[in-house]
Amino acid sequence: MLTYLLRRSAFLVVSLVVAMMVIFVLLRLLPGDPANALLSVDATEEQIAAARAQVGSDRPLFEQFALWAGQMVRFDLGESYISTLPVGPEIAARLQITLPLTLLAFVLALLLSLVIGITAAVKADTWYGTVLSGFSQLGIAVPVFWVGILLVWVFALGLGVLPSGGFPRDDWEDPADALRSLALPVLTIAIVMSASLSRYVRAATLDVLGSDYLRTARAGGAGLGEALLRHGVRNGAVPVIAVLGIELSTTLLGAVVVESVFTLPGLGSMLLTGIEQHDFANIQGVLVVSTLFVLLVGFLADIVQRLIDPRLRARVAGAR
Repeated sequence: MLTYLLRRSAFLVVSLVVAMMVIFVLLRLLPGDPANALLSVDATEEQIAAARAQVGSDRPLFEQFALWAGQMVRFDLGESYISTLPVGPEIAARLQITLPLTLLAFVLALLLSLVIGITAAVKADTWYGTVLSGFSQLGIAVPVFWVGILLVWVFALGLGVLPSGGFPRDDWEDPADALRSLALPVLTIAIVMSASLSRYVRAATLDVLGSDYLRTARAGGAGLGEALLRHGVRNGAVPVIAVLGIELSTTLLGAVVVESVFTLPGLGSMLLTGIEQHDFANIQGVLVVSTLFVLLVGFLADIVQRLIDPRLRARVAGAR
C-alpha cells in the first residue's frame, strides 16, 4: 500500500505540472495581449512597451512559464494585473464562500441520492419507485441555472423566506445569516447533483440485491435491511465512491454558474471577472487551485476505494 501511495502521489504531482502547462499555453493562445488590460485606447508605443514589461508578456513563453512555475513552487500565485493585489489571499477569501457552498451541497446531495437511489431500487416494482427513477432522469436534463431561478421565484420572490442572492459583507461573523444566503445555492446544486448521483446509487443497489451473498444472508434469516447493512453497503460503495469523487469535483467547477445566478463573491465571480478584464494572474490562480482540488479529490477517492475493497489492495500488492 505504501508503494501505491508513493506512485499515486508522484502521478498527482505530474498531473498538476501538466495541467499548469496546459493552462498557461491555452491562455496565451487567446487573442490579445494581457498588457492591454492596463492600457487605454490611445496608448503610445512607449506605454505599450512599459505595460508588456510590467506583466512580463515581452519575454519568451518558456521564460514566462519558468517564472510562473517558480512562483508556484513558493506557493506564490502572483499579483493581479488590474488591482496589483496578491492573488493568493484573494482566492483564500473567496474560498470561504465557494468551499462551504460546494461541501454543503455535496453532503445534501449525497443524503438525497442515498434515500432516492436505495428506495428506487428496493421498491422498483412500486409506483413511487418508478416516480423516483423518473425524477433522476428528469433532473439530469434540467440546467442548473434554471433550477436556481425557479427556487428564487418560489422561496425568495414568492414566499420571501430566503434571500435571492448576495452574501453578508461581514462574511461568517454571523453564521446564521451566511447560511441563509447559501441556502438556495446549496439546494440548487444538491437537487441537480442528487438526480445524477441517485442513478448510480440505484444501479449499485440493484447489483447488490441480485448478488449471491445477499441471497445467502437472507436465506440465513437476516432481514433485507440487516443484510444490506452488513453485506451490501461495503460492496455497493466501491463503484459509487469513484462517482462521488467526480461529482464533488463537478460541484466546485459548476459553482461558477451558480455563483453567477446568486451573485455570490466566490471563485466563480473571480474567474469571470478575470476573463472579462484579461487578468491572466487571476485566471491562472483560480484554475490552478480548482485543478488541484479536482486532483486531490480523485487521489482521496482512489485511496478510500482501496481501503474499502481488499481486492484492490491485493491487485496493488500483486503488481509490485
